[in-house]
Amino acid sequence: MLFSGTVQGVFFRATTREVAGGFEVTGYVRNLPDGRVELVAEGEAAELDRFISGVRKAMAGYIRDTEGSDSAARSEFDGFAIRA
Repeated sequence: MLFSGTVQGVFFRATTREVAGGFEVTGYVRNLPDGRVELVAEGEAAELDRFISGVRKAMAGYIRDTEGSDSAARSEFDGFAIRA
């Protein structure tokens, strides 16, 4: 998913990692040079939906728009991390 709005410099990545701790998801979150934040996550579909809802709720005042797409999980992540 890509989040736009005032999503950098507002602890978006740290909050997303904290929210991820309450769900069975793996992946990462990182800032993009164009000012958006990228979130890549793997998990069961219902768990991912709840996780994304949790991120949106926690950061609602900062998100202007989201873009997302689904793809097959690759089981490539060990946990959930903040990437530079």
